[in-house]
Amino acid sequence: MWPIIAFFLLHWYLSVFAQSFFLHRYAAHGMFHLRPFWYRFFYLFTWITQGASYLNPRAYAILHMEHHKHSDTEEDPHSPHFFEDVISMMVNTKNVYQGILAGNYDDRPDVALKDYPSWPIVDRIGDSWITRIAFCVAYTAFYVTFAPHPLWYALLPVHYLMGPVHGAFVNWCGHKYGYANYDNGDHSRNTFVWDLFFVGECFQNNHHRYPRRANFAQRWFELDLTYPIIRMLNSVGIIKLRK
Repeated sequence: MWPIIAFFLLHWYLSVFAQSFFLHRYAAHGMFHLRPFWYRFFYLFTWITQGASYLNPRAYAILHMEHHKHSDTEEDPHSPHFFEDVISMMVNTKNVYQGILAGNYDDRPDVALKDYPSWPIVDRIGDSWITRIAFCVAYTAFYVTFAPHPLWYALLPVHYLMGPVHGAFVNWCGHKYGYANYDNGDHSRNTFVWDLFFVGECFQNNHHRYPRRANFAQRWFELDLTYPIIRMLNSVGIIKLRK
């Protein structure tokens, strides 16, 4: 039992950290600078930790900035206020994401003029169905080896779709449930006081107020778990925070 619990928690937190740290705060918002070695390190880290649900950093960044530009309007790729349920919202998100990958947004000035992260060979490998299936097989093999009962296999779909699971919760709940510190002209909310499960991503109201601020927690009682790691990485020179 304990190997399964440890593996699930490790996959959950490493994946959501990669999404928050590299895809969101670095690729989309450019909150800090990475030297070439660490840029490649965290690019590979994101691919390995997201595994079967790897998200192309450039496509993620463009998708996320579309969300900020059109927050909670009909043009928002994933506002919960224009979809009947979370599944239909995520299907629309996937369609927009695929459109970005296909180059449908490349002629927009805000996309063409910005240098979004890209590592073509890693993106091709990570987006390959062979690679995605290989990760799924590896997850399944681990459960076959260590799960004490077949009921534990119910966790496997979360492993297969870890990135979309995180995105679904953050985008649905972060614009629907919780409290607001600021009137941002949208429905963004802070879902938790201490965001222990999504490492700061559910402080959507704070983030939409200050989209370039590395600390998503604003009030004294709020806790963004990713920010202390960012401060530590900045202090040892792995990243350089931008003011």
